[in-house]
Amino acid sequence: MEPERAVTQTHFAIRNVGLERPDAPNLVWGHGWGQSGEAMLPLANSLAGFAYSTVIDFPGFGSSPMPPADWGTAEYADAVAAWLREQPRRTRFWVGYSFGGRVGIQLASRHPELVDGLILVASAGLPRKRSFPGHVRLSIKRSTLKVARRLLPEGPALERLRSRFGSADYRSAGRLRPILNKVVSENLDEVAAKVECRTLLVYGERDTETPVEIGRRLHALIKNSQLIVLPGLDHNSIVGEGRHLTARHILTFLKGEAQ
Repeated sequence: MEPERAVTQTHFAIRNVGLERPDAPNLVWGHGWGQSGEAMLPLANSLAGFAYSTVIDFPGFGSSPMPPADWGTAEYADAVAAWLREQPRRTRFWVGYSFGGRVGIQLASRHPELVDGLILVASAGLPRKRSFPGHVRLSIKRSTLKVARRLLPEGPALERLRSRFGSADYRSAGRLRPILNKVVSENLDEVAAKVECRTLLVYGERDTETPVEIGRRLHALIKNSQLIVLPGLDHNSIVGEGRHLTARHILTFLKGEAQ
């Protein structure tokens, strides 16, 4: 287990849905970047007849306070671990969507005693494979923004450059921008290779933000994993209008653990 950072006083806003029986599995939900736990509630409610769900707001999102420093996913995972140790222990699965998947990979690797299984939905965590022209374009954008931040004061000129060259997440990140920069630069391949618990990977066939090739590489890295590719779904619909198909595969995975 990796050393835990000084994050034990972090507060998490939470919502609970589903069965409160002690024999019901506990699903702990981690949302995507720029969201709150509210985004996970429809999917959690789809499983309310089988599991007890705890839906959290990560620090800096929703109703949770800002983290005390510019965290990476390791610090987010350590904060979750400190909070989980204070919760009643039952069969527990981390369900992470996109950014929440990054945190889940870190959690299962750094604190394996706290989770019995890992469910990663459209999870990020590995760098996307890009063509050479794509790499060049991305490098130019990043270099332009880096130089602009050094030379220009905060104001309209810098914001125009952010709007032109930055991603939608970067433009809207506000005070979380330093954390976003740190998170998106992480490559969790060595971390994922240390995950030992049963893992379900669910990706949308049409996802262009966390494409299926990331899921395939994570599947190869995580020894005890299963990959499901859902036809016709993209990064948003996999937890939106297509959530019942996602929930069906999660339920099958959970029932397999219970057998």
